[in-house]
Amino acid sequence: MQHHAPAPPHPVILRLTHWVGAAAMITMILSGWAIYNASPLLPFMFPQWATLGGWLAAGIAWHIAAMWLLIADGLVYLAWGFLSGHFRRDFWPLSPAAFLRDLAAALRLKLAHDTENYNEVQKALYAGVILAAVLAVLTGLSIWKPVQLSWLVALFGGYPIARVLHFTLMSAITVFLLVHLTLVALVPRTLRRMIIGARRPVTPAEASP
Repeated sequence: MQHHAPAPPHPVILRLTHWVGAAAMITMILSGWAIYNASPLLPFMFPQWATLGGWLAAGIAWHIAAMWLLIADGLVYLAWGFLSGHFRRDFWPLSPAAFLRDLAAALRLKLAHDTENYNEVQKALYAGVILAAVLAVLTGLSIWKPVQLSWLVALFGGYPIARVLHFTLMSAITVFLLVHLTLVALVPRTLRRMIIGARRPVTPAEASP
């Protein structure tokens, strides 16, 4: 049986920042739901079992601790991404026409998954979630310290708007995580590379999502 060339392993720093960032983000989402429940923006609340902290003060403590971890991890990832050429090589170019083409193929479940190159949908999603994470941190800082960071609050249009933006961004990140986990379930070999980063030949049967 003919084998495809093995996909290159993920660098250690990429795998490390991926898992640390994922843990920090999930912690922030669950603790954020506990904070949200104390003063809901919309006419619904998250179930208690889906929150972290159990009550407002504990939820805030978890949220702030995870925020600093996410900031540190994000700075390492961004520095490596720019210095190594990861962003330029893997996220660029991003063509609107190519994105629409790949999106249409994805909706028809006909978009092939290449472990060595991101398709246009992946490029847009990964670049988008990075931007959303940066904005979520900035809006979160503005509503955490609205007096000390009044200039940042003003930049987002005021405290109420900053709070809505923060909730919207975190919701978008949550949707991304759900989509990401679904795609990992459909193409499980990507999880193996993100855990151990090992090279292994990919068979034709595995090449189909």
